[in-house]
This record gives sequence, structure tokens and C-alpha cells, in this order.
Amino acid sequence: MHVLGRLFLGAFALLLAVPVGAAILVLALLVDPTANAWLTGGALAGVDMALSDLSAGLPPEGLVILIAGLAQALFVLLFVPPALVGFAGEVFSRRGLLWYGAGGGLLTAAFPWLARGAARPEASPGLLAAEARLTLILFVVGASAGLVYWLVAGRSAGFSRTDQRADQHAAGA
Repeated sequence: MHVLGRLFLGAFALLLAVPVGAAILVLALLVDPTANAWLTGGALAGVDMALSDLSAGLPPEGLVILIAGLAQALFVLLFVPPALVGFAGEVFSRRGLLWYGAGGGLLTAAFPWLARGAARPEASPGLLAAEARLTLILFVVGASAGLVYWLVAGRSAGFSRTDQRADQHAAGA
């Protein structure tokens, strides 16, 4: 019965952590000037692509593909890190604030680097600075989602010794 309760509490914690991470991501993208310019340029390119398809009498398939890719990227960045850190916290009975905050932040910041694979051979200093800023933004997004998860479910993660004794006593009775 304890496992079912922990499952519901973890799902509720994710239900709260993901929108907080999304709100922090939107706020950071709007506040950071480089990310804001990149976001504006991407939005204008998407609108231009959709309008050119519509004016040619074609359905806006490119826009649908763009939105599907964006949804997949947001799922990977906003849902997967707190879910993995929360699951690992439950399995290993980790209850520390640092586990959920830093773990979520590091995992979220690492996903773009892991997806890209090897580092590029030559990169300009401006590009490296932009990547560093984006990595910091993603760390803050993951850390905030991890902290919300910790507030809801992480402080009581896993089995404590009293829970194990109570479960053993209930099984023996």
C-alpha cells in the first residue's frame, strides 16, 4: 500500500514540478537577450514558413512538424529529468534537497550536450558564451523543477526504518 501512495505522491509532485520548470524556462528565455533574439527569430521563421505554405495553397505541414519537435524537446527537458531524479530518489531513499535540486539541474543541463554528441572541433567565443548561458538557464530550470518535486514528495522518499518495520510487522500479522 505504501508503494501505491508513493506512486500517487510522485505523480502529483511531477504534475507540479513540470509547469514550474516550464514557467522558469519561459521567464529565462524572455529575460536573456541572446535567448530572446533566438526565440524571436525562430518564431518569425515558423510564421513565415506557415504563411508561405498557406499562400501556396498547401497545408502547413512544416509548422506541424516544428510544433511536434518542440513538444518532444520540451518533454525531454521538463518531464524526464525530474521523473528520473524522483524515481532514483525513491529507489535509493534519497531525501536531500541537494539530490533533487542539483540532480535535476545537472540532468536537464546535460541533455542537450548528450543529444548533440561530441563537441564541435571549432567554435567561436560568442557561440561558446551563448551555449554556456543556455546551459546555465537549463540548470536553473531543472533545479527549480527538482526543488518543487522535493518539496512535495522528495522529503519523504523511499522507506524509512520505521516504515520497513511496520511493513514487516503487518506482513507477519
